Amino acid sequence: MEILGMPLPAVLGQLVLGLMNGCFYAVLSLGLSLIFGLLNVINFTHGAFFMLGALVAWMGTNYFGFSYWLMLLIAPLTVGFVGVLVERSMLRRLYKLDHLYGLLLTLGITLILEGLSSSVYGVSGMSYAAPDSLMRAVDLGFMMLPAYRAWVVIASLAVCGAAWWAIERTQLGALLRAATENPRLVAAFGVDVPRMVSLTYGFGVAIAALAGVLAAPVIQVSPLMGQSVIITVFAIVVIGGMGSIAGSVLTSLALGVLESVTKLFYPEASATVVFAVMALVLLVRPAGLFGQSK
Repeated sequence: MEILGMPLPAVLGQLVLGLMNGCFYAVLSLGLSLIFGLLNVINFTHGAFFMLGALVAWMGTNYFGFSYWLMLLIAPLTVGFVGVLVERSMLRRLYKLDHLYGLLLTLGITLILEGLSSSVYGVSGMSYAAPDSLMRAVDLGFMMLPAYRAWVVIASLAVCGAAWWAIERTQLGALLRAATENPRLVAAFGVDVPRMVSLTYGFGVAIAALAGVLAAPVIQVSPLMGQSVIITVFAIVVIGGMGSIAGSVLTSLALGVLESVTKLFYPEASATVVFAVMALVLLVRPAGLFGQSK
């Protein structure tokens, strides 16, 4: 059986690959959307923290002999702590200013982190092995799916679901949303709003680092690895609606599949299809598919 001249197994395999790419996009866009939606900050350092998560995992394994599973916890916590320091020392001073100042600051931090990492490790890329327990394949009938990639899909969807539930369905999430709308009122109830903001930024950054650890065995660890995905992730967040967590995740999965299918039927357009969709969506609905117009 064929679809548009392509064998059905090839199409199904490409759909699965697209879903996996969409999961990487989903975890990254989740942190980006969380930071903008709750803190109103355009965080251009997200790609650098994605890279830093992978690099910390690589260092922990190669320098200290830590396992992949241990680095899956240590790397996000380490990078999240760095994010808290960045928020407290620099970003906090810009909240009342125009978005452009925050964008320029986070862009500068990105260039510094990438430059320092490149000067130490170069830009050629370093391999990072998946754990032995996932070094096998699952027979789906139409393709052999590496077990590690299946793990990435499951872990990514679990993280996205847990983050959405925490923000939308818990008392802590309600406090976070209230603090962004009226911080003085929330502070009057005894809540330490500045600390909450710092931890929220650190959590968003830690999610980006977690995506970096998940991606490290799939792509080579490089100081510039964040550059190849962050622009696409920004486009996905705009399409889904700035600040909409569910919108970003659903859009990531859909566009990951669309990008992958485009590579199969019209490879020349695969690098631009996401941006074409963004342009069309902004023409029809400037707030994004799931965003709220103000």
